[in-house]
Amino acid sequence: MHEKIQNQIPEAMRAKDQVRLTTLRGILATFTNEAVALKRTPKDKLSDTEAIVVIRRLVKQRKDSVEQFKKGNREDLAKNEEAELKVLEEFLPAQMSEEKIRDIVMQKKEEIGEIDKTKIGQLIGAVIKETRGEADGALVKKIVEEILN
Repeated sequence: MHEKIQNQIPEAMRAKDQVRLTTLRGILATFTNEAVALKRTPKDKLSDTEAIVVIRRLVKQRKDSVEQFKKGNREDLAKNEEAELKVLEEFLPAQMSEEKIRDIVMQKKEEIGEIDKTKIGQLIGAVIKETRGEADGALVKKIVEEILN
């Protein structure tokens, strides 16, 4: 993953795609920060799994920023964040379909048994663990709440 992103920087420079270039450099900087946070040297590369976790975090930050900018009537900044979001999403594995998530929720619901308000978190956690990052946590929560209501 690390090499793939590094190899795309010269392409973005040649294409004069400033948003892509800035986003790719930001990803690499975040990878370096994460490596240091994990008590490694800055030159150490993250595994693909670790890189995906970092990119998911960046995607979540961009989504939150878009939401905040739209609330603040800053469409210009929201569009920039959305453009960066598209670049980031290119590096994430395909997300699981809503139907498949529903099936997993139903399966876990049967395994856990009676679900009340206090066990919703347990059900959501079990589904997220089962999907291993292939499903968005917000979508899982929405589906769980729909099924339980």
